[in-house]
Amino acid sequence: MRVGKVIGNVWATKKDEGLEGFKLLVIDQINPRTKEHDKTIVAVDAVGAGPGEMVLIVGGSTARFAANQHAPTDATVVGIIDTLEIYEESE
Repeated sequence: MRVGKVIGNVWATKKDEGLEGFKLLVIDQINPRTKEHDKTIVAVDAVGAGPGEMVLIVGGSTARFAANQHAPTDATVVGIIDTLEIYEESE
């Protein structure tokens, strides 16, 4: 799983029928340890996430399964993060 922040929406009037009924979100992937931007992706929304929310994203075959097995997706939002804690490494 990866962590990201919802920064926008994608509207597509024509798309693969496997994506019908799904909201598409623009996600800014974030490195949880440094809070720095990693890359920007488009993901299928399976949980009803909204602008500015921190989310959990899955990829690969897990992304297709989370949306539906016929959705042609490489990324699916599967959770909305309430709290994210990173523990410092002890020496």
